[in-house]
Amino acid sequence: MASNPVPAVRDADAHVPDSYTISEMARAFEITPRALRFYEEEGLIAPRREGAARIYSRRDWRRVSLILRGKAVGFSLDEIGELLDLYDPRDNGAAQRQAAKRYCELKEDELQRQREAIETKMAELRSFAVKLDGKCN
Repeated sequence: MASNPVPAVRDADAHVPDSYTISEMARAFEITPRALRFYEEEGLIAPRREGAARIYSRRDWRRVSLILRGKAVGFSLDEIGELLDLYDPRDNGAAQRQAAKRYCELKEDELQRQREAIETKMAELRSFAVKLDGKCN
């Protein structure tokens, strides 16, 4: 699966719109409209409705960006949801960043354990193959 670019939003940029349609969001993030609807169903984003149309805000844009970054590094949707809920503008996102750092460290530890398990299995396979070579000759 190819890694999706994650467009950034800069509030100070006058060229960045205040709202986006589902098609614009899907195209910008290279995801499907269904993925955006799924994130909405999971409570991760909350576009406003104008009739049947979903209108995404800059906040939704930032949240989708964080969702995709979190998925790219292996966070679960529950972990991503927790991180999104931790954002507090009063602390400039410090609690959110601290929790994200903790999740990164936990994910790194998990991957290290997986790497060690893989290396052990590879050594076992090499050893077995060497034994088979001796029996096949």
